[in-house]
Amino acid sequence: MEDKNILLAANILFNHRLNKTGLTKLPSNLIPKSIEESYKIQNELKILYLTLNNNICIGKKVGCTNKFAQEQVNIFEPFYGNLFSKFSDISGCILKSSKFFKPFIEPEISFRIKTDININKAPFNNSDSFNLFDCIIPSIELVDFRFGNNIKDVGINNLISTNGASEFFIKGEKTYKLNEINIENQIVNLFINNKVVDSGNTNLVLGNPINSAIWLINKLSKLGEPMLEGQIITTGTCTKAIPIPSDGVCNIKADFGKLGTVEFDYI
Repeated sequence: MEDKNILLAANILFNHRLNKTGLTKLPSNLIPKSIEESYKIQNELKILYLTLNNNICIGKKVGCTNKFAQEQVNIFEPFYGNLFSKFSDISGCILKSSKFFKPFIEPEISFRIKTDININKAPFNNSDSFNLFDCIIPSIELVDFRFGNNIKDVGINNLISTNGASEFFIKGEKTYKLNEINIENQIVNLFINNKVVDSGNTNLVLGNPINSAIWLINKLSKLGEPMLEGQIITTGTCTKAIPIPSDGVCNIKADFGKLGTVEFDYI
């Protein structure tokens, strides 16, 4: 795809994001034909996001971190997108439905980068975790497929190009040391208006969410992109992606057991 078409595609996606609207598909000459083209569009989209006032990149999201999700979009590894300060908040916040299109809820385990990553030391493995991360953070990611509700129809290229479908990031108020909580086998329950709508486990995320975070750091290291101190990696959903009801005000809460809860009101 020519550079001018990469830019055109990114601008279309950016405008739909700002206007909270969906689209059936991009114009035929702007549809990414490969994962490489999709990330090029995502990178240009990131630049457009950074033109917004008071907005910085605060980290990365990882998606498709379980085999079922990978089979749905016909890929064999996860994908990633960017997290932004303008589209993030902390547990207890209130989100207005007018600011979203058709969002889905994903309870996720996140990690915070301890110091700037030295990519010359890649590849990393789990034994490097205490040097890479300074804490665990329970969180919720809101995703929006932008091209519609059916992930099978959206496809991996569209998911990547739309910033990994990342819409909003909500972090828990409390952080935990890596040796404080066992996140390899932690039940996660998702509530809407105090009713359990789905249950999952942290081990659905590549067997252990830390595997997802390590995968991302190694993937970015190959591209010459280090993650920086204080940035966050959200590692993938511990349950199914659950749509937010469109028929009224609701309270949404993810219960991570020993990691506590993360919640918000959607009005």
